[in-house]
Order: sequence, then C-alpha cells, then structure tokens
Amino acid sequence: MGITKTEGFSTDILRKVTLMKSLAHPARLAIVEHLLATPNCICGDLQDVVGLAQPTISQHLKEMKNAGLIEGTVTGSRVCYCINEHAFQELADFFNERSEHFAERNKCC
Repeated sequence: MGITKTEGFSTDILRKVTLMKSLAHPARLAIVEHLLATPNCICGDLQDVVGLAQPTISQHLKEMKNAGLIEGTVTGSRVCYCINEHAFQELADFFNERSEHFAERNKCC
C-alpha cells in the first residue's frame, strides 16, 4: 500500500480522519456500542461482546485509544476503558453540521 498524502489538509480535518479510521472496523463499533451502554468496561469483559480473542481486542482498543476515541486507566492488573466524550462529540458535531446542508439542497438522485 502506498503512502497517503496528508500534506495540505488542516489539523482539524486530519484529527477527524484519525477518529473516523479508529471506528472503521465492525469489532471497534461493537466495542463503542458496549462502552456507550455501560459506564466503564474492563478489557476482559469484551470477549463475550465482540467474540474475538483477547489479543485482537487489545489491539483494537489500542488503536482507538491512540486515536483519542477512548480513554483507559490502569487499576492494578486491569485496564478500564471508557468513551472520550469530547472526541465522540467532535464527530457528532461534524456530522450534524454537515447534515443540515441536506435540507437546503435539491435532490439530484
């Protein structure tokens, strides 16, 4: 795969792309749905929810945490994850603002 050209795009756009990429897998969406349904989550609890091996889940969590979509805190040998509400709201605002344009447009298709 080639290198993606990101020069010339604002840091705001690149941030949103990073957040969107962090959601671009069915397992990650399942994890987000679970985190939204519960106040917090211990990593081990996700195996039953997602149906994947723990190392695979950990990799997905790592990607989402690196993107800033989720936050994690270490308590002893456990890592507790939750949604980063600011990042989630950032994406919601982005889509909500753009969806307002649909009301102003004529249907072309």
